[in-house]
Amino acid sequence: MKIVPLFLCLIVGHLQASHVASLKALGAKVTEAGGVVTEVSVKCDAFTEADFKTLGSLTTIKVLAISGKTVTDDTLALLTGLVNLERLSTDGIQLTDDGYRHFAAFQRLTSLAFFHPAFRSKEFTGSGLADLKALPKLERLTFAGSTAGDAAMEAIGQITQLKEFRTWHTAQTQAGNASLSKLANLKALRIGQRLPNWGKESPVSFDESTMQTLAQIKTLESLELTEARLSAKIIPQLRALPKLTKLKLETVDIPAADVEAIKAALPNCKVDFKPMSDVEKEALMVKKLRL
Repeated sequence: MKIVPLFLCLIVGHLQASHVASLKALGAKVTEAGGVVTEVSVKCDAFTEADFKTLGSLTTIKVLAISGKTVTDDTLALLTGLVNLERLSTDGIQLTDDGYRHFAAFQRLTSLAFFHPAFRSKEFTGSGLADLKALPKLERLTFAGSTAGDAAMEAIGQITQLKEFRTWHTAQTQAGNASLSKLANLKALRIGQRLPNWGKESPVSFDESTMQTLAQIKTLESLELTEARLSAKIIPQLRALPKLTKLKLETVDIPAADVEAIKAALPNCKVDFKPMSDVEKEALMVKKLRL
């Protein structure tokens, strides 16, 4: 009776070893623990359908980082067997809004990141992100470097189980930011600036007026503000956050005296700030962000 299970284990082990070797040949970094694959990081630019099937067969993976335009609605469907996924990071994937329904297979996901998703694609407005509300354990979401705008933020506002959200270099307007106030369980937020459209002027996505929205998220404990021109005028909104204990001002143009005023107004909050040089202000605020 013990011979059959042992034989099957040998077969499964051989198949896994073969699949791991195939992925490594494609440049994948593979981590194993207890004889099984637990983590994979790989650029999928050269992946074929067969390669995605190979990756999808390693069902013990808990942490996955994938990138490339070959990650589409169809190829993501080939990964839905990865039911043990807990953390997933992506860069440059080409899903349409409809493709986000495939994430329902990853019920154990706690952390999910999208960098540069479907950049400039008309097939992705961001509305498909609403499908992520079907992931009960999803607590951390990053959405950065996207040409999707207010529709994306409206969808993210429906993922009310989120405890941490990070966004920057996206195309939302101030109206889109209002959806953040619906995240009733949010404890940590990082919000940054949009990038100007090529050859066109685009309204800022984050400035002092945004603080009126953020002041409504009473659950916030940690807040990171990046790539903006700010002043001590935001003190009333910061003081409206009763649980705030950490504030980070990163690449923010703000007078040093105003930072000291913020610290004085928030005695129970740790304020982390690194001043920018005049050269950095010119390069980032004026030339890059056009603020």
